[in-house]
Amino acid sequence: MPASLRAAPMNRRIALALATWGYSGFVPGAPGTAGAIVALGLAWLGVHRAGLPPWAFSVAAFLLLPLAIKASETVARQMEVEDPSIVVIDEVLGLWIALAPAAPDSPVQWIAGLALFRILDILKPLGLRRLESLPGGFGVLADDVGAGGYAMIGVALLRWGGL
Repeated sequence: MPASLRAAPMNRRIALALATWGYSGFVPGAPGTAGAIVALGLAWLGVHRAGLPPWAFSVAAFLLLPLAIKASETVARQMEVEDPSIVVIDEVLGLWIALAPAAPDSPVQWIAGLALFRILDILKPLGLRRLESLPGGFGVLADDVGAGGYAMIGVALLRWGGL
């Protein structure tokens, strides 16, 4: 793509705030889990205070995807690390995808969505590890979006199974 058509670089502070999901990525020891828990809380509030359906957060995840890729790339380039552990926007989007079929009033499905997503994100089975090798911010996000998709299937099975 010609340089004249490329988007202007993202402001580094905005990229850091977004990529670390409000700096939750700086939680020591488990930044990904911290980001996912913050995302879970935000989704829970959106559903129970604003009346949004859980699937609305999956739509939001896909709408935020290009911005998340750009923010992740900016932070990774600044830190000179392919996938910095402080970047947790990928966990946020992955979890929101996982929660799409959850019943609004089922804490079991919500917690299962979080647990399934984090297990899949950490272990990276079913081809998820290969997605990490994709270039730039896309590689940072792709494995988590995939883990969210697999976890979504698990949550749907729980819901349709009556749990």
